Amino acid sequence: MPAPANLTVIPAVDTGRSTPRPAVLVLPGGGYGKTSDHEGEPVGEWLAGLGIHAFVLRYRVAPHQHPAPLTDAKEAMLWIRDGGHGLAVDSERVGVLGFSAGGHLAATLSTAASCEDPTLDVRAAVPDLSILCYPVVSFTDAVHQGSIDNLLGQAPSSDMLRSLSPELNVTEATPPAFLWHTADDGAVPVENTFAYARALVKHGVPAEVHVFPHGRHGLGLARGEAGPEEWSSLCANWLSRLGWATPER
Repeated sequence: MPAPANLTVIPAVDTGRSTPRPAVLVLPGGGYGKTSDHEGEPVGEWLAGLGIHAFVLRYRVAPHQHPAPLTDAKEAMLWIRDGGHGLAVDSERVGVLGFSAGGHLAATLSTAASCEDPTLDVRAAVPDLSILCYPVVSFTDAVHQGSIDNLLGQAPSSDMLRSLSPELNVTEATPPAFLWHTADDGAVPVENTFAYARALVKHGVPAEVHVFPHGRHGLGLARGEAGPEEWSSLCANWLSRLGWATPER
């Protein structure tokens, strides 16, 4: 399988172990109109410091529409599992991390929404865990209209909106998730995080959720932002408890 276009590989920092390491696909946000730099490679470097191989994907955005971003993400997941990159990746521990609209793409990937490319193995493309950072989730309630317009164009059908609302497509097979948001996010309402978390809990899927009182949308790693800057340490601890990460340095 050829390497996907626009995929940056950031190998894990040497942990002194030769065994295969977990990997995480990083999906920056940008309302499906761009992919934000500060939610890409810097996040990959943070993951690499935890002993996790990171793969930052610049998926297709507007004027490209659905299913282009989802196809890109699925192809990247399959390539990571396939091992064509030459890194020692544990193919049974491949996760996804997404910000904002990238969080929507990560959640859509996690709930195995249909892809129009029949050549892709949907099951193998589903991540083993997800990390959702102030994610766009619902296309039917508390929506981020810009993401809908860029991904689906004008006047999408109600069936399409529901099919791309991950909180409506969670099952017992959906992978565990770590979610964080700020309560006063003025762009993507925190209800998006609550909706996905409620769906996970309803179906017995483990979820860890952190909501900070204040913080603008699009913080990325949120360094220097009192409150939200704690998310990376909380997430590192979550990954460590799952056996995916070494202690944060």
